[in-house]
Amino acid sequence: MSSLTSVSSAEVTGTDERFPVRRIYCIGRNYLAHIKEMGNDERKPPFFFQKPPDALVPTGGEFPYPPQSDNVHHEIELVIAIAKGGKDIAVEDALDHVYGYSLGLDMTRRDQQNKAKAEGKPWEAAKGFDHSAPIAPIRPVSEIGHPDSGRIWLAVNGEIRQDSDLNLQIWNVQEGISHLSKLYNVMPGDLIFTGTPDGVGPVNPGNVMTGGIDGIGEIIISVV
Repeated sequence: MSSLTSVSSAEVTGTDERFPVRRIYCIGRNYLAHIKEMGNDERKPPFFFQKPPDALVPTGGEFPYPPQSDNVHHEIELVIAIAKGGKDIAVEDALDHVYGYSLGLDMTRRDQQNKAKAEGKPWEAAKGFDHSAPIAPIRPVSEIGHPDSGRIWLAVNGEIRQDSDLNLQIWNVQEGISHLSKLYNVMPGDLIFTGTPDGVGPVNPGNVMTGGIDGIGEIIISVV
C-alpha cells in the first residue's frame, strides 16, 4: 500500500506533505505552434484525455522506455493542481479552485498514436502507459500566485528542444479549468496537464531530459 501511495501523490515544495492525486487530465492542442507542427486544425478548441495516477514519476526518477514503441516523444507542460471541486465552473471563478502549479512531461508513444489515428482507433496506449507522467514538485498558490507568463523549456542531454512562454497558450488556466468542468466533475486531487509548446521530439535510452518553467521549478528525468 505504501508504494501505491508514493506513485499516486506529488511532492509539495518546501514541506513534507504530499498532494494526493485523484485523476490526471491533459489538454490537447493548446499552443498554436505545436498544433501547426503536428499538422492539425488550429481553429478547433482543445480536447481532453487522461493518464492513470500511477503513471506519475517524481523528478530525479527514471522513465523506462516503453515496449512496442520505437518513437517516444517528450512534451513539457504546465500542470494545475486542483484543491476545490466543482462543475460548470465559471471562468472568473476558476482560479479559486487551484491549489498550486507544477510542470510535467506528457510522454507520448508517437508511433502508437499515429497508427491509432490512421486506423480511426482510440490512442489511449499512446498516452496512458506506465511512467508516462513525470512531474516536478507542486508550488502552492500561496507562494507563487497564478503565473500566466514565463519561459517553459525542455532540453535533452543539454540541447534545448522546446522553448516557449506560458502566455502563448491558446486557452489560459481559467479557461482550461472551466472547459474541463463542463465535461467532468472536477475534484480535489485532480491534476491538469495544460498542453505543450512546439519542439516535441524523440528520446532514447541513455538520454537525460531536463526542463523548467520560470517561477515554478525544474524537472530532471533519465530515460532507461
